[in-house]
Amino acid sequence: MDVYSDARVSEVTGDLGGFELALGKPTGSQRKALLFVYEGAANSDGIPLPVIVDGNNLVIEGTWVEHGTEYPSKKDVVERHFVRITGTVTPKTFRGTISIQGLEIANPENMHLKRARQIWLCPEHASE
Repeated sequence: MDVYSDARVSEVTGDLGGFELALGKPTGSQRKALLFVYEGAANSDGIPLPVIVDGNNLVIEGTWVEHGTEYPSKKDVVERHFVRITGTVTPKTFRGTISIQGLEIANPENMHLKRARQIWLCPEHASE
């Protein structure tokens, strides 16, 4: 997969923030994507999303199903967020916008992701 990222660690808090987008190789007008949303910690699960390809222009949209636990009741909580990403991909960058229903980000938010060798959760970053 081709990985594009703006993930960064805050020097003040040590929290991980940003997005990573892993794009599968194109097969005709279709591609697969995994979106990683970092809000304080690295989440090990990428969000699988379908991609519609028109040349270098991509439309990525689908539903992110987020599972959590409510405390102190330990009740399972399921939240669904509609995700829409549009943009242009080059060998070195992905530029576009992202909107995620129900999250405290500007909707839509501009994305400028740079090509990365691997996703943040790979072993190289584990010690950072």
